[in-house]
Amino acid sequence: MDKVKKSFWRDNWLVIVTGLLIGAAAVVLSALGNPKNMGFCIACFERDIAGALQFHTADKLRYFRPEIVGIVLGAMGMALIKKEWRAQGGSSPVTRFLLGMLVMIGALVFLGCPLRMVIRIGGGDLNAVIGLAGFIVGILIGVIPMKLGFSLNRAYKQNALEGLFFPALLTVLFVLSLTTALLKASTAGPGSLHPAWWISLVIALAVGALCQRSRLCMAGGIRDVVLFKDFHLILGFAAILVAVFVGNMITTLVSGNSLVSFFAGFGFEKQPIAHSDFLYNFLGMVVVGWGSVLLGGCPLRQLVLAGEGNSDSAITVFGFIAGAAVSHNFGLASSGDGIGSGPVLWVLLAGFAILLVISIFHTKRRA
Repeated sequence: MDKVKKSFWRDNWLVIVTGLLIGAAAVVLSALGNPKNMGFCIACFERDIAGALQFHTADKLRYFRPEIVGIVLGAMGMALIKKEWRAQGGSSPVTRFLLGMLVMIGALVFLGCPLRMVIRIGGGDLNAVIGLAGFIVGILIGVIPMKLGFSLNRAYKQNALEGLFFPALLTVLFVLSLTTALLKASTAGPGSLHPAWWISLVIALAVGALCQRSRLCMAGGIRDVVLFKDFHLILGFAAILVAVFVGNMITTLVSGNSLVSFFAGFGFEKQPIAHSDFLYNFLGMVVVGWGSVLLGGCPLRQLVLAGEGNSDSAITVFGFIAGAAVSHNFGLASSGDGIGSGPVLWVLLAGFAILLVISIFHTKRRA
């Protein structure tokens, strides 16, 4: 039994520690200024960056989030130290861009990426449990073409400049956001809520570095369980949930409230930056799960891969940002008041059709 325990810890300690760090980071960042239950949300942060660049018109959602920069640079730094950084790309870039857009649209219908979904569950938002069900269903659908030979084709070695461009662009834009008025920042709403930029950056650097080493992926954990009966990555998923849950209880006690008030907040109604429309919470995350499997990783994983020099993942992140712009400019994004005013259901159905077409046409049956 002792040997089994030692083997389990030896094989899984890094992904568990990474999950615990991310969960703790989400709680700390929320306590220091980020919106509640949104301490670490890749989709939300990229949406705010799209707003800072004035790609969408939502004035309350503008801030060049240092967390995105930190994740990419942290992953890049660790990849360079471990000699795993390599410029590569050319694997169906247009398809990846489109998939990135669809994943972001689905995430903003739900109001959060897979990471925020777990954070919301740990904060008592039961709407996110509905989202988790949709996420799992989407992954199960995406696994079918994977079993049949789905591939977006291989990536090729590229000039180092291709791999450096995305981290360099992020860094330049981040510096401009700190030193000029070229990029916009909200004075009210979620975009105005954040800690000091250097705190967010330092925490995200650590998260990016650990994610690079552990290969943590929210979609990959469930995918690997289904495909290979491998529970390694899903332990990181569980560790995030545990850290957020415990962290929120500690925060409640430190603030002078009782745990009774914490558990009393569990439910579907009046959750921070969330809505309680079960159908759209479910369908939005089906798109996210399905699209993430086809992409080979969730939004967090795409940032880490971009930091490692993968230009395909960089293009996917550009797709996320474009998807955020489309969502808010055409009334597809939800809010705490409910579903967007645009043709949300029709766009989600079109998204399913596009995902199906991509799944079919990129699947080559194995002999």
